Amino acid sequence: MSNRLARCFYCVLPLFALFFLQGEAQPMIPVDPKLPEAVGAWKKAGPPQAIHAGNIFDYMDGAGELYLAYRFDHMLAHEYHDENGNDIVAELYRMKESDDAFGLLSLDWSGEAVALHPGEDAPEGAAAAPPARALYGEGLLRVWSDRLYARVMAVRETPAVREAILELGALIVAGSRQPPPNLLRLVPPSLEPRWTLKRERTAFFRSHLVLNSLYYLSHENILSLDLSCAAVFTTYEGEGRRFHLLVIQYPGAEHAAGALGGFVAGYLPDRRGGGEAGRGFHQVEDGWLGFRLAGSRLVLAFACPDGESAQEIVDQVDIGK
Repeated sequence: MSNRLARCFYCVLPLFALFFLQGEAQPMIPVDPKLPEAVGAWKKAGPPQAIHAGNIFDYMDGAGELYLAYRFDHMLAHEYHDENGNDIVAELYRMKESDDAFGLLSLDWSGEAVALHPGEDAPEGAAAAPPARALYGEGLLRVWSDRLYARVMAVRETPAVREAILELGALIVAGSRQPPPNLLRLVPPSLEPRWTLKRERTAFFRSHLVLNSLYYLSHENILSLDLSCAAVFTTYEGEGRRFHLLVIQYPGAEHAAGALGGFVAGYLPDRRGGGEAGRGFHQVEDGWLGFRLAGSRLVLAFACPDGESAQEIVDQVDIGK
């Protein structure tokens, strides 16, 4: 793959430390979409390059850790060439679950939302995130389709390039239409008395490395996140102020309680605040922090304007009792 096309998934993401795959053996993976030998003026250069966890860093520098942090299984990279050297590359990433593929798309909601099939419905249950399955901008198409996440990109955008990229995107999209992660249903569209959700700031993830790219907490994993966890980070605004909400689902109550204990010890030593076991509010550098633990779920609100609002915010998020 040329250096021009090997650009990182996001320029804002830092270089993550290696985040190894964990867990049991992967289930059977569906057959990957077969792409045509030619699309418009572009012809396929040959068989796709197969990428897996063992060689992902040979294929891309600085972004391989991102895909591993979303339970990456494998990727097929198809290259297309035309007579003018304006190559198109289609990267098909197969993830463990649909949630992982959605998470990759959710890290950047910029671009034009495109429907790759006529009459395509928006994802159900997406009130906390923009209703898009495919986003296009400046010669780059990003797609979420069940357990498949895809990028189709060219060096230079032209009308013919756009047409070819969208044609490939329509062929890549699988028939399955899975809903967004269930955890997004816990994120309210608004909070009393004045807070409105910024859906374009909503991101789903599992790794503290990704969290630190969204909102830096610590170089250490003080919330004990790993690939068995699921988390949503977003932003609310109101009356010229904003705060950030983090909701985490742990695999069990013991894991969640240990994570909160480690977070308080690492992030809130000698902080002024109040609260009770499993629930609290503390003043920190960027405002007030509120948190509440309920079973295997933890909600945290960062940069709240005062302690009272921090308490109100975390109490309004229905994570159970």
